[in-house]
Parts: sequence; C-alpha cells; structure tokens
Amino acid sequence: MEDMIRRIFLAGIGTLALTYEKSNEMIQNLVEKGKITVEQGKELNEELKRVINNKENSKDSKEDLKEILKDLNLATKEDITNLESRIKAIEKNNNLEGK
Repeated sequence: MEDMIRRIFLAGIGTLALTYEKSNEMIQNLVEKGKITVEQGKELNEELKRVINNKENSKDSKEDLKEILKDLNLATKEDITNLESRIKAIEKNNNLEGK
C-alpha cells in the first residue's frame, strides 16, 4: 500500500517536471518566433517555477497526504487489526459451539 502511494506521489512529481520542461520549450519557441520578448519569456519561466514550487510544497506535507488517504476511504491499520480480532472471536465461538 505504501509503495503504491509512493509511486503515485513520484508520478505526480515527474508530471510536474515534464510539464515544466514542455512549458519551457514552448516559451523558448515563442521567443524565437518573436511572439514574445526575451524578457516576457523570462517572466513566464519565473512565474511557472513559482507555481510549480507552490504546488510541490503543498503536496509534500503529511497533512495533505493524510487527507488524500482519507478521501480514498482506505482501510487503516487499526481497521484491519479490529477486523482480525473480530474474525478470531467469531472463529473461537464457532469452535466452542461445534463441540
């Protein structure tokens, strides 16, 4: 489970990196074609970096990760432990009744 969450998280970071690279290429193309000035290109790159950094920082927090897991409505370790205890109790009762 933790491995799956880690993979999803890393995929998100990879997507951000790829998005930045592609956006940077697009800005370079616009500058080369004269659609925007070099200064405007630099400003766009800085804005893009700032937006990506803000998104990365907000996703990194433990609280955000806990909230995401809560939204997924997955069983917690405590839930599983409680279910195991209940199953053992039921099996024990069934064994006592069968005798």
